[in-house]
Amino acid sequence: MTTRYLFESERLGFRRWKERDRKPFAAMSADPEVMQYFPQLLARANADRLIDRFEAHMNDKGYTMWAVEKKEDSSFIGFIGLLEITMDISGQGFAEIGWRLDKRYWKKGFAVEGAQACLAYAFGPLGMTSVFSFTSTLNEPSQTVMKRIGMTKEGEFEHPKLEQGSPLKRHVLYRIDREQVI
Repeated sequence: MTTRYLFESERLGFRRWKERDRKPFAAMSADPEVMQYFPQLLARANADRLIDRFEAHMNDKGYTMWAVEKKEDSSFIGFIGLLEITMDISGQGFAEIGWRLDKRYWKKGFAVEGAQACLAYAFGPLGMTSVFSFTSTLNEPSQTVMKRIGMTKEGEFEHPKLEQGSPLKRHVLYRIDREQVI
């Protein structure tokens, strides 16, 4: 492994965010297809704040939603990683695994490969015992990734930060424990 990445998979490198990531991240966060299962598109300032939040989380917790690039050409493809669940839902205090990739990199196995690498890092060096994931019940592509990485559906809940009547309010919750992976 090179020092260029915190960890890596066969095709992907996971690293801290860099200034050069801000423009492509803002572009993908303003793309209606990429953001289909999120409440709103992100303006550049909001995308920048999200990167800042990810970096602060890394400094505080030692993990985050990492910037991910293809190792073969150093192309930024989006993020895959872990964040502490702070909402009052099952799994609060544990890490959630999540991903957001530029649509040019969809359907190439990157989300599954990257999520598997994050789980190995979570259950290995980070010493986590369980990892959760959640998304809108409408987001079947992400649920497919959750299933492919070995997660099990725990149940459903109403997302506490989304307005009543939002088609995205109903969420599924998935979980995986260390002994399922190691």
